[in-house]
Amino acid sequence: MDREKTRQAVEQIFGDMAGAMTAGMVYVGTRTGLFRAMRGKGPMQVERIVRESGLQPRYVEEWLKGMASAGYLEYEPRTHSFALSDEHAWLLASEGTDHFAGGMFEMVPVLMRFAPRVAEAFAKGGGVPFEEFGSDCVTALDLINRGQYEHRFTEYWLQSLPDVVKKLEAGGRMLDIGCGSGRVCLAFAKAYPKAHITGIDPDAESIARARQLGSRVDFAVGTAASLAGKGRFDLITMCDCLHDLAGPVQTLRDARALLEPDGTLFVVEPKAADRLEDNRNPVATMFYGFSIFHCMTQSLARGGPGLGTCMGPAMAERLLREAGFSSFEILPLKSQVNAFYAARP
Repeated sequence: MDREKTRQAVEQIFGDMAGAMTAGMVYVGTRTGLFRAMRGKGPMQVERIVRESGLQPRYVEEWLKGMASAGYLEYEPRTHSFALSDEHAWLLASEGTDHFAGGMFEMVPVLMRFAPRVAEAFAKGGGVPFEEFGSDCVTALDLINRGQYEHRFTEYWLQSLPDVVKKLEAGGRMLDIGCGSGRVCLAFAKAYPKAHITGIDPDAESIARARQLGSRVDFAVGTAASLAGKGRFDLITMCDCLHDLAGPVQTLRDARALLEPDGTLFVVEPKAADRLEDNRNPVATMFYGFSIFHCMTQSLARGGPGLGTCMGPAMAERLLREAGFSSFEILPLKSQVNAFYAARP
């Protein structure tokens, strides 16, 4: 064996294990409000952080040391004080904004709880259906996406399709397939008060949450097929769900049948390249993990193709073309984590 490569492998293994433990500690920081308790307050000693957070001293102390070791907190040895930088606060103590990153860490315990089940599926096949991930998963997905859907969708993303904007402003019809907790629908209802907004999702708990959040949207438990014969839509959105489906092409066919002849399907998918050699980066690595422990496994659990989180734009176009869409466009919108596609019947 090459000694230098062995040293590098050891460093990588310990580094990745440190990353796993850091993810768990960040989850605790967001879940308990520790980051919020430290936001904008400069250097703080342990006793003050305990008072501000109302949490148990020994746990807080060890968490502070761990976060300082990981580089998430600044530590001053002379005064034994800890500080949360404005930059980390911007990402981790900013729930509800379009730049909140804490939702990703909410997925860590959800996914790792099912790691043994997924490992078993490697040998026996099948997987873990979405509904078995439970309410914590619904909460985590909402935290991950909420800020972007509320602050970017209508104000930025949709502006790339001015003809669609005009239709909705005039009272057009919009459908969100796989609407989850309803954040996309609620954003559209707020931006386009004349429009008729519908959200549909097969997960009953997600729809129950969506109904609690807003009353002007028609939320229903079901799939695109269940809306056949109930009118057509000027815009249909599918956000971060196409790659999860057990029947992606059929769902796209059902969506196409629900569109007006001049309607538009707007698809948001995780941003990944078509080639593995172009996906060797932290974002894609995270997505491959999400894929194995959540996205791919829920598709395989229902006999689906298990497209995976990193299916890429070429596969997206292939699916849409197979479903009968005549046009496919990659929208030139800026995002580190999302890719945007528009398709027409």
